[in-house]
Amino acid sequence: MDLPGERQRILRVFMPDGRVTRMPGKARKRDVVLEAVAQWFEPGERYSEKEVDAILIRLTAGGEADHVTLRRYLVDRDLLAREAGQYWRSGGWVTGT
Repeated sequence: MDLPGERQRILRVFMPDGRVTRMPGKARKRDVVLEAVAQWFEPGERYSEKEVDAILIRLTAGGEADHVTLRRYLVDRDLLAREAGQYWRSGGWVTGT
């Protein structure tokens, strides 16, 4: 499912205003949402758990998704890595500069 149109449809349903309103039940669709969320983290930058939570709280505000579950999904899917209380982006697509 690397069709840009399909990705956009999924994001319109689950992130209509740029925030995660709810998490998809299907892993394929959830991966699209998680990769979009990963874009909020700069490659090469380290984040404390508090900083990660602040970003994810902003992205889940007003929706059914919660930031703790979202953080766990990001780590489980290797989009964020974690060690000694620090997080960094470890996967997902990278936009050109």
